[in-house]
Amino acid sequence: MSDTPPDRLAVNPTSPFHDPAMLERGVGVRFNGIERDDVEEYSVSEGWIRVQAGKARDRRGNPMTLKINGSVEAYFLELNK
Repeated sequence: MSDTPPDRLAVNPTSPFHDPAMLERGVGVRFNGIERDDVEEYSVSEGWIRVQAGKARDRRGNPMTLKINGSVEAYFLELNK
């Protein structure tokens, strides 16, 4: 595997950008210099993240998300095994 996480990654299994191997390895996101652990999807090249909008749900029961623009940096978490 490469040492850099993908440019775009999503937690939702129905998304075309969902990669279970990368998520299992552990990917962290730093947004505008602050580490975030509530990111549903991110894009480094486009500079945005999607986060859950409270407890709101859409008509299919999926969480509503907000798209926030800013500086995005993705990195692999160090897992102690």
